[in-house]
Amino acid sequence: MSTNEQIGTFPGNIKILPVAGRIGAEVSGVSLQADLDAHTLGVIREALLKHKVLFFREQHQLDDAGQEAFARLLGEPVAHPTVPIKSGTAYVLELDSAHGGRADSWHTDVTFVDAYPQASVLRAVVVPASGGDTVWANTAAAYEYLPAELRNLVDQLWALHSNDYDYAAQRSQVSAEKERHHREVFASTVYETEHPIVRVHPETGERSLLLGHFVKKIIGLSSADSVQLLSLLQNHITKLENTVRWRWSAGDVVIWDNRATQHYAINDYGDQHRIVRRVTVDGDIPVSIDGRQSVSRKKQPNDSLAQTGS
Repeated sequence: MSTNEQIGTFPGNIKILPVAGRIGAEVSGVSLQADLDAHTLGVIREALLKHKVLFFREQHQLDDAGQEAFARLLGEPVAHPTVPIKSGTAYVLELDSAHGGRADSWHTDVTFVDAYPQASVLRAVVVPASGGDTVWANTAAAYEYLPAELRNLVDQLWALHSNDYDYAAQRSQVSAEKERHHREVFASTVYETEHPIVRVHPETGERSLLLGHFVKKIIGLSSADSVQLLSLLQNHITKLENTVRWRWSAGDVVIWDNRATQHYAINDYGDQHRIVRRVTVDGDIPVSIDGRQSVSRKKQPNDSLAQTGS
C-alpha cells in the first residue's frame, strides 16, 4: 500500500495518516479548540477508537484553559486523585522534569482507581533538543496476538492495582528525593483496586490487557508465579510491533485511548528541560469478559507517612 492510499481524507481537509502498523495516526487539518464542529469531533472520536493514539502538530493556539475546554468535548475532565493540579487550572497535571516529572515506566494512567480515565490529552510546552520521546503500546493488539492457550488463561485472571508500589524497582536510577516525593505526594492516599487482566472496551468490544506498573500481584497466584506471568504478559504488550514512538515538538498535542494503551516517557535527555501538561477525561469501570466489574478495595491515608514522621 502506498503512502497516499494509507491517508484517510475527510471533508474540511482533515487527513489521518497511520504512523505505525498497529497503533497511532497523525491528524492534520484540525485546530483543536472548544468549538469544534460535530463532524470534526466525530472524525477524531472514530480515529481514536481505531488508532488508539492521535498526534496533532503545531497546536500553539492552546493554552491551559484551551486544553481543558477541548478535553471537555471528549467527556468530563477529572483531576489526578493525589497529585496537585497546576496552579490556576481546574484539571491540568504538569509533568516538569525539573521537579521529577518523568513517567519512565510502562503504565496505563491511574489504574489504581476503579473508573480510571478513558482518555488523556497531553500538550508539549518545553521539549529537549534531543531525547524525551514518548512510546505507546496497543494493549488490544497485544491480547489479539497472544497464543490461544495464553489467552484462555488470562481471560480468567484478575490483578490488584495500587499507587503504593515499589517506585525504585521500576527505574534504573532513582534518587532518595524522588522516591520520597513519590511516597509523600503520589501515594499520599493509598488506593487498591481489583481489575480483570482482560477488559472489554465499552465502545469497540475489543478485549485488551489491563496491566502496567500499578499492578502489585495477580490474585490467587503466589508472588513468584505472579511476577513471572506479569513479566511474560508485559513483554507481549511492549513488543515493538505493538508500539509507536513520537518525537515531540513544542505545541504538539497527543490524545490516547487510555482503555486500550500503555505508555512510557523515555528518560534519556539528562538535565535538559521538558514540560508536558495533561488533562484526563473521566472513564468507566472496566468489565471482564464474563461481565464482572472492577472493584475498589482500599482508599486511605498512607500509614507509612505517619510512621516515618513525614
